[in-house]
Amino acid sequence: MTDSPTTASHDDARAAARLAWARSVSARPVDALQRASADAGFRSYWRGAPDGIVMDSPPALEDVRPWLAMHAVLEGGGVRVPRILARDVDAGFLLLEDLGPSTCLQVADDGNVDALVDAAIVQLLRLQAIDCPPGLPGYDRALLERELGLFREWFLRRHLGVVLDASEDAALSGVEALLVDAALAQPQVLVHRDFMLRNLMPVADGPAVLDFQDAVRGPIAYDMLSLCRDAFASWPEEKVARWREDYRVRAEAVGLPVPDATRFARDFDLIGVQRHLKILGIFARLRHRDGKPHYVDDAPRFVGYFDVVAPRYPALAPLQAIIDRHVRPALAG
Repeated sequence: MTDSPTTASHDDARAAARLAWARSVSARPVDALQRASADAGFRSYWRGAPDGIVMDSPPALEDVRPWLAMHAVLEGGGVRVPRILARDVDAGFLLLEDLGPSTCLQVADDGNVDALVDAAIVQLLRLQAIDCPPGLPGYDRALLERELGLFREWFLRRHLGVVLDASEDAALSGVEALLVDAALAQPQVLVHRDFMLRNLMPVADGPAVLDFQDAVRGPIAYDMLSLCRDAFASWPEEKVARWREDYRVRAEAVGLPVPDATRFARDFDLIGVQRHLKILGIFARLRHRDGKPHYVDDAPRFVGYFDVVAPRYPALAPLQAIIDRHVRPALAG
């Protein structure tokens, strides 16, 4: 599908405005901007300004104010975040320090991933120690249920063409209720919501934390689960278990409300199932609604996560049955 003339004209106008703004805030000439990366949303990042990297957050599509508000909260709590060099909030442009071309995920390998996760835990403990600011949304029942609905609507129905029968629908509803109740029963802290190596930058005083604008008050296990059972990379289960317990011990030592090891392992697993169902729905929506098809290629990774966790909890058997009947054959084909 090709862009319409109207879309192309709008893109050209935005590109011209972006370049003009970069030139206005740079101490040295800016010849052109080249795309450095893009989010799953509508923000994009551009190199070419010698002073830093331009973040473009089109106001009609992705208001930059939530990003700026949470940046201030995290920076005030000692979390390493990108430094802001210039801003035009109304236009949706920021000039940020350039943290380099590669994320922690891109540089991670068997030899350094333990050190990367260790450094990430340092930042996570700082983040979780911050008092949730007034008005911060909660990871409440409505939000948890809405996220779980993405799996049904976008991954099963839209992507796979699956409509559950009445017994399957009721069984999945029971699993969803279990996951929501387990999440709400966890101690609640500031939650990044996408804390993984892809959103961390390997700088000397970091890693620097990115993509934090959707932070909420929510389950303490959520961000550590996101780090260990990454949406874009899988690590051996023995490493995951070791990282999880290392974090728990360190969190307890600094006074965070983390439970005992047995309870935390359960919290970690169950919030992971909730997150992975949500992500499958989001990835399918990115493909079918937003024209970003490659995300859903990672769907088999989440089936692998379910295969690890489901046998530990008999109450998850109905979900595993749906995965086995509808999802696994479709992905294998």
